[in-house]
Amino acid sequence: MALIVQKYGGSSVADAESIKRVAKRIVDTRRAGHDVVVAVSAMGDTTDELLDLAHQVAPISAPRELDMLLSSGERISMALLAMAIHSMGFEARSFTGSQAGMITDATHGAARIVDVTPIRLREALDEGAIVIVAGFQGFNRDTRDITTLGRGGSDTTAVALAAALQADVCQIYSDVDGIFTADPRVVPKARKLDVVSSEEMLELAANGAKVLYIRAVEYARRHGVIINARSTFSSGQGTFVLAPGMTVPAAIAAIAEESAMEEPIVAGVATDLSQAKITVIGVPDVPGKAAEIFTVVAKSGANVDMIVQNVSAAATARTDISFTLPKSDAATALRALAAEQPGIGFESLVHDDQIGKLSVVGAGMRTHSGVSATLFEALSTAGVNIEMISTSEIRISVVVRGDDLAGAARIVHTAYGLDGDTDAVVHAGTGR
Repeated sequence: MALIVQKYGGSSVADAESIKRVAKRIVDTRRAGHDVVVAVSAMGDTTDELLDLAHQVAPISAPRELDMLLSSGERISMALLAMAIHSMGFEARSFTGSQAGMITDATHGAARIVDVTPIRLREALDEGAIVIVAGFQGFNRDTRDITTLGRGGSDTTAVALAAALQADVCQIYSDVDGIFTADPRVVPKARKLDVVSSEEMLELAANGAKVLYIRAVEYARRHGVIINARSTFSSGQGTFVLAPGMTVPAAIAAIAEESAMEEPIVAGVATDLSQAKITVIGVPDVPGKAAEIFTVVAKSGANVDMIVQNVSAAATARTDISFTLPKSDAATALRALAAEQPGIGFESLVHDDQIGKLSVVGAGMRTHSGVSATLFEALSTAGVNIEMISTSEIRISVVVRGDDLAGAARIVHTAYGLDGDTDAVVHAGTGR
């Protein structure tokens, strides 16, 4: 017997039939002798619909009340799922985030988990019940308010529950069969990975792969939780995300020695169309100016990703500094920089929101040469111009035109020998 935490996303519980299908999968897991705890997202596009409704009522919503509103979506899902399980003859109890002991800081809309006290969940498990928890939400002890965890909150909820309950595995269900070498909607020949390291998964998630959210992967790595990404719509084993030293429990899956095999040079190709580029033109090339620029950007709340500074022009002793950031942060950063232009002394600002970021990730890069050459040669052959380059120990990222991104991803995927024999299957269409 194992303790299994399962998470089901919005596409997995989109309607009544989907909820019944999920309930059957949960019951089958319980029939196999395992204890089951489930974290569930809001149905389908409920969260987006609630956000739209809030915007219609008040263009700028009070953060506390917005969290009260958005947390209702998961409460609907958890209750309906518990009802469906009851109808199949099994005991199920649903709990809100606060009832489940998900303690967070006081930041509305993007709260971070600070503690998990799953006393009621453990009691329910000991009494033989299947536990259903509303994902994406928690409770702050100081303000005594409901909070929400932001993007990927249900994934993070599931991983945090798995850590607190010392579960054998945390299964993240979505509408794809696992973690692929690329987004199968962008690269149809993408192959499913049986095992991926948590280090590689962190890089993939940070650079556009949406099947798992980075906060959940970080939490799992920190607390030693095994993640198993798999599909609600098929019975495949999915993909296991393992930190160094981890192995897949025999009670969960009897897969071959994939985790013991030599790591591939490249694990996957990630794409991201959510970023914009700002170029600060004519910056005086003297010490401290970059610090001034990025202090202003930081105070605006923008999260900077890639940075490139050009060589100073001898005639003017000025340089250009380009950086990327989320499109949603660009307007605020531009206003903040424009307000400080006289003090910093740069000439102008250029904003470009038609870019795409392509990243190649693989732990094998540490010990293999030629990875960069393969990337640049593939893009050159395809006529794709590179605007920015950034690297880490196991990642190379480039910025290209947004219109070129999908084609570039397919070309690079092929260049690294990652293509599968058949097209990947996406069962529902959103990945979540």
